[in-house]
Amino acid sequence: MNKRYEEPMALEQLAQLPDDQIDTSDIPELDEAWFAQAKLTPPRTKPNVSLRVPPEVVEYFKAKNPKGYTARMAAVLVAYVQAHRSTSAQE
Repeated sequence: MNKRYEEPMALEQLAQLPDDQIDTSDIPELDEAWFAQAKLTPPRTKPNVSLRVPPEVVEYFKAKNPKGYTARMAAVLVAYVQAHRSTSAQE
């Protein structure tokens, strides 16, 4: 199959197409050699933590974009840990 679309399609448009009408010509076939070398890697899970923070902290992280605010909070904590690990290693 080597179909080309007049313009790029949005995800919603692709979802409405039957499978046989989706251009997959740029995706290589996965043969036996690929599967022989493939490794099953379980997902790395993070522990669920319940944390009480002041409302203004939550509001701050939700203000720009409510989606993903906990990931941004976690990123700040990771940066804090990394910064303090590097300074404590120098002492």
